[in-house]
Amino acid sequence: CVLFGDGAGATVVTGSRDGDGLLSTCLRADGAAWDALTMVGGGTMHPPTHEMVENKVWAVKMQGNRVFKMAVPAMEEVAWWVLTDAGMTPDDVDLMIPHQANIRIMDAVAQRLGIEKEKVVVNVDRYGNMSTATIPVALAEANREGRLKKGDLVLMVSFGGGFTWGGALMKW
Repeated sequence: CVLFGDGAGATVVTGSRDGDGLLSTCLRADGAAWDALTMVGGGTMHPPTHEMVENKVWAVKMQGNRVFKMAVPAMEEVAWWVLTDAGMTPDDVDLMIPHQANIRIMDAVAQRLGIEKEKVVVNVDRYGNMSTATIPVALAEANREGRLKKGDLVLMVSFGGGFTWGGALMKW
């Protein structure tokens, strides 16, 4: 079952002359597997009708195993890309903040990278998948809980709608 939560988040990024901030980013997309995660109804092309709701045209349709098999290597790939681009390795990471869609995906990505569970921020168990808000909310929580200190290396990775994925490496 896909469990969606409701949340919002924003992150303000400013310039820095002391080496803090974004060190590397990477974005990827591949719409070839659109049918593995889709919702036919919705938007202006398919406005709501009783018939559409009854026929579950507005329901998200997901081939979970197929999405999992795509998400894990994709998130691992962008993590390696941003780390390598910045001259770092997973051993340098102080905190990993993955998109909070599925604990199995987050665990698999962390395991493949060799990042200990204690370094992975998890809140999907409390909020569900808040879509694009998951990383900003998790970042704010980690900061509020004192899990971030100046100079920490933070790895953020995500996989989502339209089969897009990305990563960012930040020095806090």
